Amino acid sequence: MTTDSAMLHSKLKEFFGFDSFKADQERIIRHLTSGHNAFVLMPTGGGKSLCYQLPALVMEGTAIVISPLIALMKNQVDAIRGFVSGNDGIAHFLNSSLSKAQITEVRNDLMSGATKLLYVAPESLTKPENVAMLKEIKISFYAVDEAHCISEWGHDFRPEYRRIRNIMEDIGVAPIIALTATATPKVQSDIIKNLGMTDATVFKSSFNRPNLYYEVRPKTKDVDKDIIKFIKSNAGKSGIIYCLSRKKVEELAEILQANEIPAKPYHAGMDSALRSQTQDDFIMEKIDVIVATIAFGMGIDKPDVRYVIHYDIPKSLEGYYQETGRAGRDGGEGVCLTFYSNKDLQKLEKFMEGKPVAEQDIGRQLLQETAAYAESSVCRRKLLLHYFGEVYTEANCGNCDNCLNPKKQVEAKESLCAVIETILAVKENFKTNHIIDVLLGKETTEVIAQKHDELDLFGSGMGEEDKHWNAVIRQALIAGYLSKDVENYGLLKVTPAGHKFLKKPVSFKIFGSPAG
Repeated sequence: MTTDSAMLHSKLKEFFGFDSFKADQERIIRHLTSGHNAFVLMPTGGGKSLCYQLPALVMEGTAIVISPLIALMKNQVDAIRGFVSGNDGIAHFLNSSLSKAQITEVRNDLMSGATKLLYVAPESLTKPENVAMLKEIKISFYAVDEAHCISEWGHDFRPEYRRIRNIMEDIGVAPIIALTATATPKVQSDIIKNLGMTDATVFKSSFNRPNLYYEVRPKTKDVDKDIIKFIKSNAGKSGIIYCLSRKKVEELAEILQANEIPAKPYHAGMDSALRSQTQDDFIMEKIDVIVATIAFGMGIDKPDVRYVIHYDIPKSLEGYYQETGRAGRDGGEGVCLTFYSNKDLQKLEKFMEGKPVAEQDIGRQLLQETAAYAESSVCRRKLLLHYFGEVYTEANCGNCDNCLNPKKQVEAKESLCAVIETILAVKENFKTNHIIDVLLGKETTEVIAQKHDELDLFGSGMGEEDKHWNAVIRQALIAGYLSKDVENYGLLKVTPAGHKFLKKPVSFKIFGSPAG
């Protein structure tokens, strides 16, 4: 089916009341309605849902939307029914919360062809009776929302997402659109591979949110006072504070209330009616602040959140991007403040003990990336965007703590040459820590096992501390002299620009602050 632009614009107006599409929306929709696979990377607030809702309404058959969030499904179904009044059968969801009578209603609407959008949780999709039912109807396409859940490297891995491809094949082949608001190059490659859509066109929007201000502060024993002071200086504005444990959420909400700040806690251990009430109070501005675990925020559409505070360091930069992205969705002010201490880092590493080794390895590497971000003196925006595979070329973003208070730069041309030579000497087969161990002459079991203590370069970097070498490697990755292998994540490779640099070194300055 091909669709012309005039028809799509008229349907956009008819169903959603919009006069024009945002960014890539029209290209994505036309691509999907022509029967092709699409991979959509679009930050929250970019209008992802429309990319599958509109095609579902104009194409023949029923679109299957796979989504992990039951609450979100209900919201979306209600919204679609609101757009197309008088026809409740147009959108349904299928999950464990439905009664027998409700399932029969869904089935009847599906069989009669009334339903254009069916939202399904991945667990419900795998049930044999649902597979049998879906085999009987015409599927227009499959939409896999929150597609990063497929990857173990994503910030929200769900094993049941791994089975989606097999189930699709069982039900019947149709075009696939995978959507996520956050994915690193590694996660992107995982999704495409796992869904068997290597032919998909990738539509990628910029991850840059210029209105967000990023700042990392050291977390001291006065952290509660610092937060109270910050909120008081932003009185009347809406904000979210993220903590890692439920206990901390409860404690901090109490402290804020005691200091006359209208705040409430939110976490998955609370009664669901209470959670919904808290959410509504926040949206209706009866309270200013929500103190929450990361369970909060999925699908929250409050455009004027003015600050997001991380009381504890997040487990991954993807999670951090997702959570900070809830600030300033209306394009207005959005302050993202993170408190960081090495102690928290060790705590998170400790949590991982007892998990399978592969999971620990992934968790540690993701944590290392977050720590590198927190400790770095480079532009925060540049670092974040680089993590998502996007190049930010501005020398100063003017909206993060490192750019507003730049640290002194030091020449590191020779250090970079030593790093490149070491990576090449170990055949580009090792991660950052190993390279630094070789440079610092550390006789670790791995270094000795690989005989890297016999290399000429072994111990050649002993004049500098490991944070200097960390900063050199980190900033060489951003500058494009080094890259990390996508398949074997974390292995350092020398890029063509790195080889050129080694032959003919040029000035390479790094931020030489104590934090590095």
